[in-house]
Amino acid sequence: MTAGRRVLYPIGFPFLLLVVWGIATTGSTNRFFPGPLAILDAFEDTWIGPAFVHDVLPSLARLALGITASIVVGVAAGTLIGLFGGLRDALEPLLEFFRAIPPPVLIPVGMLLLGITDTMKVVVIVSGAVWPILLNTIDGVRGTDSVLSETADVFRIGWWRRLWFLVLPAAGPRIMTGVRQALSVALILMVISEMFASSAGLGYRIAYFQRNYLVAEMWSGILLLGLVGVLLATTFGVVERRVLAWYHGIKGIDRA
Repeated sequence: MTAGRRVLYPIGFPFLLLVVWGIATTGSTNRFFPGPLAILDAFEDTWIGPAFVHDVLPSLARLALGITASIVVGVAAGTLIGLFGGLRDALEPLLEFFRAIPPPVLIPVGMLLLGITDTMKVVVIVSGAVWPILLNTIDGVRGTDSVLSETADVFRIGWWRRLWFLVLPAAGPRIMTGVRQALSVALILMVISEMFASSAGLGYRIAYFQRNYLVAEMWSGILLLGLVGVLLATTFGVVERRVLAWYHGIKGIDRA
């Protein structure tokens, strides 16, 4: 596939949708579905300026902290639980119990324990985003090739070297799958935590616009969230290709 087609395919269909949307809303008097030009004007007036500093950047900072904490906790705890079968069996009922609790219901509890603070919002993000990483890490560690493990035993490879050069690389594809799932969960929880308990942030602003019938501004906030999601997915794709370069190379050989 040529470079031109690689660029055209991802942007061609969204551009076609915008054209259809613009034509469908031309002359429309329905204020709840404004045209793309009205939303772009609202986007410029709303988010390019002080709102970017006071609302967008703090939200992105909380999102980054939540994702980072979820990765650290999920990989560390998942590796430990996956390595020790007895620990895994003992914790499995507890893990299933807490995993089944919808994270948004923890917001009132977090407000009582931590107050309406940035820490509470980050904890809410972690409470939901950590589970895909944790569970995928456990499965990835458990799925380490037994032949490779026995070979490491024969050569008397130390525990830390085995963990770093065998267990974590073997679990890497599953871990990255969990991180990919956690990104969307973290973005959702960031918005929800700000809608319920905040006086600033993306979630708060979108809810504020909705309550005051500022429809174009509300849609512009939704557009901004979509752009943040695209940025997260693109960044993750670059990191994944670097971290799992060996894995994608093996898959390429297998296809050949």
